[in-house]
Amino acid sequence: MEEKAGESSFGVLLLLTCAIAFCGYLGSHMRLPVVPLYARSVGASTVQVGIINSAFMLMAGLLSLPLGFVSDRVGRKRLAAAGVLVLSATSFLLCWSRTPLQLMLVYLAFGTGLAAFGPTMMSLVADIAPVTHLGRAYGWYTTALYTSMSVGPAVGGLVAQRWGFQAAFLISGTVIFVTFWVLLLFLPERRNAAVTNPQTVLAGLGELLHNRPLLGCWLATLGGCFGLGMFISFMPLHAHDRHLAIGEIGLVFAVQGVSNALSRIPFGHLSDRVGNRAHPVVIGLLGFAGSMAGLGIASNLVLFLAFAAALGISMGLAFTSVGALIAEVVPQRSRGLAMGGYNTCIYLGMMLSSALMGGVIERIGFSGGFFLTALINLLLIGAFHALMRGWPVPAH
Repeated sequence: MEEKAGESSFGVLLLLTCAIAFCGYLGSHMRLPVVPLYARSVGASTVQVGIINSAFMLMAGLLSLPLGFVSDRVGRKRLAAAGVLVLSATSFLLCWSRTPLQLMLVYLAFGTGLAAFGPTMMSLVADIAPVTHLGRAYGWYTTALYTSMSVGPAVGGLVAQRWGFQAAFLISGTVIFVTFWVLLLFLPERRNAAVTNPQTVLAGLGELLHNRPLLGCWLATLGGCFGLGMFISFMPLHAHDRHLAIGEIGLVFAVQGVSNALSRIPFGHLSDRVGNRAHPVVIGLLGFAGSMAGLGIASNLVLFLAFAAALGISMGLAFTSVGALIAEVVPQRSRGLAMGGYNTCIYLGMMLSSALMGGVIERIGFSGGFFLTALINLLLIGAFHALMRGWPVPAH
């Protein structure tokens, strides 16, 4: 009876955690296809649009790891609640932003809230799940996560098209603010995890920096997320120039996200069955590079949707295996730091793309920018393959 009660409690907490993550990311991602277009409407250049998007990615990348340690000290609930509150405030502040500089400052705060909320919720899943249920717990959580990342841009694009930019920002902020109260009132406080000794952290980080397979995984993540940043920041502008409506641009985001989310569970099972997880990583990243090149030549809604779907599927294949590879190539005591580096590469890749590719696009155009992104990924695939060479394949 006690075991069944425990499983029931775990199920309820997991459902609540998934619901909070879904609503938090839904509200946050409603803004993604809208802000670049809003920024252009208030006078931002293509370069400035890239800088605005890179602002939140920079802050999220810089703060994810240190705020993970903060959550161990102050508790998951407190930090997650603070992050959600900041996310809500930034949506409302967008309504009163009238210059590119104001948008950039709001997005810096957005990245801070995201760094407090996202990694903390991932840690909470590990806190509430029994060891025997970790895989399925993260499977359900990431499905909720990527579904909300898919639905959010579509909803945001449709709202902006029907009622305007301000309505999209107000609804986004309201959804996140309601999520804050659900988290505060219904999510129980968990006991703090053991505090990590800073000297131990530094020693472990030095060990990881000499781990060639791990560096390969980080580089693969960096390249893929460089491409994802290109998609998030400049696909709306590229598609708009190809005469797609705001609602259609949101649909392109949704197709990419849904195909990404739905492919992760089956590709996770596939990753467990293959002899070497590096192989699906390479195949997925090759598909990713091809999809980026395809987006560069897309000229109508059907092509944008087709290449967005291919992009999502290839990301599901590559990144599901990358996550499992990281867990395999590092000792258990260092997995937290390794995953912290993984998250840093995610945001760093997206930030670099948003910050750098705007200037590149102004010189060579959107098609050239997407082709260049594909080429960068091909080079990093080669680096990944070289760093993985000689790695002993574990028995499955």
